[in-house]
Amino acid sequence: MAGTGPLPKDASQRRRRNADAVPGTVLPADGPDGPTPELPGGHDYDTRTLSWYETWRSSPQAATFLPTDWQRLHMLAQLVEQYWGGPTKELLSEIRLNEAALGGTAADRVRLRWTVADPDDGADRPTRARSKAATARRDRVLRVVDDQTGG
Repeated sequence: MAGTGPLPKDASQRRRRNADAVPGTVLPADGPDGPTPELPGGHDYDTRTLSWYETWRSSPQAATFLPTDWQRLHMLAQLVEQYWGGPTKELLSEIRLNEAALGGTAADRVRLRWTVADPDDGADRPTRARSKAATARRDRVLRVVDDQTGG
């Protein structure tokens, strides 16, 4: 026997009532607009660590960084340097944990409610998430109107 609960409500009456209380943030695709801090003591680091830092420094996430975030990234550079000297799973785990707090992966950015703006469009519009939603809504709302029927 299928289903013992109440009958489902009419689909036209369904509405999401648990809207996000925290708005999302749209990150600029090109990264920060202004200058960003150099890595202190950068000349002492391996080229792989310097490349890692430059990637973070020019990333869309860096546009949201406060001084405390830059300080965390500078401390993390020391761990990345140690990792290149002798990789261990403990170092990699600590690096991953800190990068997650800074929005390092797509899953981290979803958790932080961050989306990256479309680089082709000057407007701050998220790439895939909003375009799929907009397309779905457009498909529901728009309909073809025949000029001969007048309506």
